Amino acid sequence: MSYIKNYLDELVKYCEKEDFRGWDPYDALNSVFFQSSPFRHFKITRIIWTQLFKNSPFNLRNILAVAKEYNPKALALFISSYVNLYRALNAAEYKEKISYLIKKLLTLQSKGYSGYCWGYNFDWQSRTFFIPKFTPNVIVSTFVGNAFLDVYEITKDKTFLEIPRSICDFILKDLNRNYEDNFFSFSYSPKDKSKIFNASLLASKLLARVYCFTKEDILKDEAKESVELCVKYQNHDGGWFYGLDNNQKWIDSFHTAYNLEAIYAYRLYTQDNNYSEQLERGTHYYLRKFFTEEGIPKFYADQIFPIDIHSSASLAVFLAKTGLFRKHLSLLDRVLFWSFNNMQDKQGYFYYQINRYYKIKIPYIRWACAWMFYALSSYLYSEKALSN
Repeated sequence: MSYIKNYLDELVKYCEKEDFRGWDPYDALNSVFFQSSPFRHFKITRIIWTQLFKNSPFNLRNILAVAKEYNPKALALFISSYVNLYRALNAAEYKEKISYLIKKLLTLQSKGYSGYCWGYNFDWQSRTFFIPKFTPNVIVSTFVGNAFLDVYEITKDKTFLEIPRSICDFILKDLNRNYEDNFFSFSYSPKDKSKIFNASLLASKLLARVYCFTKEDILKDEAKESVELCVKYQNHDGGWFYGLDNNQKWIDSFHTAYNLEAIYAYRLYTQDNNYSEQLERGTHYYLRKFFTEEGIPKFYADQIFPIDIHSSASLAVFLAKTGLFRKHLSLLDRVLFWSFNNMQDKQGYFYYQINRYYKIKIPYIRWACAWMFYALSSYLYSEKALSN
């Protein structure tokens, strides 16, 4: 445990020093300069501006007035991380951190929907749709829901079950559905009709986990219909494209991990023993395609660059959540050691990406810091469970 905890301690110091606030790869549209310009009204300029900030090795945010802020998904990841640390180390101080972060998170919820829900703290322009800041989406809301369920499991305070149950109402009543045969996928947000596999599967995961506590058949049944549609589109080799639209035909490591972990979770929480073959095929594809022998985490299956810290973090979480931690511990250690040696700054935070010719060393609070915090805390908790 000691070697992982040493690296984690450095990251914890950085995050606590920053009060868990920071920048994000996609926060460029928060720029005061951009918001005061006429270019903010055009899709193409929003995309160019975002990609310029995201791919630049230089941090343009101080120059162009993008403030460090609280990110709801990051806060959810920090909460789940401190729950992991409490379980692994049983220190009361972690409960104090959890309470502090919950108060911050509750102030950021989106209002006017069928249930509790959250969105990102920045406008976001994708290739297909535009989402204004704090518009709730299924990704952020489900990570928040799972964080509250983590807290519920250690406190037994029913408030922390009621909030995820309310998020289920947001999923079931406010998200759009894309039907095919007798099944459907959930949309990313109430404002689009996207067909993105990880988004729909994360919705199924939360519905199934809440069902495990409430035993409401509607949660289990709706979760299964989404899983059925997403499994239908798994490729023969085990991977998934990001989505069904023509401009979503790429396969990356961490969304593959999201998909697989969500299906594993659905099976665990509903006791539905289907999908074994799909999980076996997908897990083999994921572990074989996205990590080199020396431990380099690959973003795409067919090329080394870019090397993204999210790929390292998602491996640790995937193995911890699926019961595969012991079996693939040697791979995980190689990937984490490579990441520590190549992507952790002396200040404790982790770099965003290594590209072919340069590193992007900007400290992103959600994408890098919160995810590696969650990954390393998941490692410690899994290691503790193995020793019991």
